[in-house]
Amino acid sequence: MRRSFTFLLRPTARQVVALAACLEDHRQLYNAALEHRRTAYAKAGVSVRYGEQSAELKHIRGDDPDGQGRWSFSSQQATLRRLDKAFTAFFKRVREGRTPGFPRFKGRGRFDSVEWPKDGDGCRWDSQPQHPTATYVRLQGVGHVRVHRHRRVSGTVKTISVKREGSRWFVVLSCAEVSAGPLPATGAVTGIDLGVASLVTTSDGEHLDNPRHLMGSAGRLAAAQRDLARKKRGSKRRRKAVARVAALHAKVRRQRLDGAHKAALALVRAYDVIAHEDLRITSMTRSASGTLQAPGRNVAAKSGLNRSILDAGWGVFLTILSHKAESAGRELIAVNPAGTSRRCAECGHCAKENRVSQAEFACTACGHAAHADVNAAINILRAGLALREAAQAA
Repeated sequence: MRRSFTFLLRPTARQVVALAACLEDHRQLYNAALEHRRTAYAKAGVSVRYGEQSAELKHIRGDDPDGQGRWSFSSQQATLRRLDKAFTAFFKRVREGRTPGFPRFKGRGRFDSVEWPKDGDGCRWDSQPQHPTATYVRLQGVGHVRVHRHRRVSGTVKTISVKREGSRWFVVLSCAEVSAGPLPATGAVTGIDLGVASLVTTSDGEHLDNPRHLMGSAGRLAAAQRDLARKKRGSKRRRKAVARVAALHAKVRRQRLDGAHKAALALVRAYDVIAHEDLRITSMTRSASGTLQAPGRNVAAKSGLNRSILDAGWGVFLTILSHKAESAGRELIAVNPAGTSRRCAECGHCAKENRVSQAEFACTACGHAAHADVNAAINILRAGLALREAAQAA
């Protein structure tokens, strides 16, 4: 399996300056390569490819030895490949008739990571193995940077990336050949319904609370954003205010990620088979504002619902759950969510009127009453088991 491991870096003040310079030079390289492609096509109708731009790196580094020349050649190639992937994705969207979104120039706040595509080429993980207590990563042009390694690294380190989040720096290791750690079988199966009141409701009637981290930080975020709005653009105080807002959002993201890991781990430890809804979260959280000619209805209510769904972090949770299930040898089944919240788990009658409220379900045909999320989770489990039996029979 391929897995990523993220660790906090503990750079010195001098290393922070070097890391920031590395990020800035790679950003300028990305923007220069993008400008090269745009100009060549606009002036001569020529499409510039990755191979041509990579071949020019030698001359760029030679002309700027104290700038571009001090960083790893491989990391600069990875930055050019990043631009090439952006163009590949752009042309794919054009062919498919979707909104293209032409690759854009990266501002200072829009380019926060650099990748070294091979351990040992301009970088080295655990560069001082003789050190008894600390772990270091060596980065060309930066030096040996101390790593807060809070867990063991499994598999073979393939690529190393450094990313900046506010004032923090992280190293991300992409490892191959990570061995799975199957958990002992429990013989239990469950269906899970994702919601806003409870993050997860199982078919056994268990509810995992939705901590609503964004709502908990809403007051501090509002105050920080009001303070930001009063600052003059381009000023040092405005940059500090932007950093405060970003730090609050980063904390919410880390809290949400931590909660998703804990909830997913609890499910994986308890059940061998987990059925869940195959949700299209992007479509579910699309704005209802409409257009000037055809304005939407209940825009404010829909906006609040969208905010609550995104705060719950269903997409993050399902991604983490799939990774943990794969590592633990559990089976995850995605089912079509259509009708699961309106269908009676006792008689199968499906009607909009069955859903009395957000939390109550009462079948209009047989009178069965239950918690609406538990009823939906039972339907999801049955649909998942039916899909499983069909796959095994095929």
